[in-house]
Amino acid sequence: MKQPLNKFEPYAFLLARILIGYMFLLHGTAKFFEFPLSMTDGNGSVPLFSQYGLAGMLEIVGGILFILGCFTRSVAFVLSGMMAFAYFVVHGGNPLLPMLNEGEGAALYSLVFLLFVFTGAGKISVDNLISQKIHPSDFRQPYST
Repeated sequence: MKQPLNKFEPYAFLLARILIGYMFLLHGTAKFFEFPLSMTDGNGSVPLFSQYGLAGMLEIVGGILFILGCFTRSVAFVLSGMMAFAYFVVHGGNPLLPMLNEGEGAALYSLVFLLFVFTGAGKISVDNLISQKIHPSDFRQPYST
């Protein structure tokens, strides 16, 4: 028996993907374009070929792909690993006390992206559009030969 709330599942996945991807994207735009705030020391954008620059590129590209639901499982896997690295290495400190090392955001992003590795993007996504199989008989011949 289908549950009454299951009909909203595609919209819940879509909303979650858009909000998570948008918030993640803003971390990258803050690093490179100082929008909506500056994450630099006042010298403009971060160096492209640095650990911080690589993180910014992954945040921008990964955020956009995640919003669209394109290559979601692969993107989520990479981003989950990136955020786990950020939590354990960048934030350091005691991993059992994320409030003390200010790594709550990194830990939550890592877990959420890991969740999307297993669930996928949902029905309203580019991934779903690509995976739909089209039967050859669906193509109509405009002219008969």
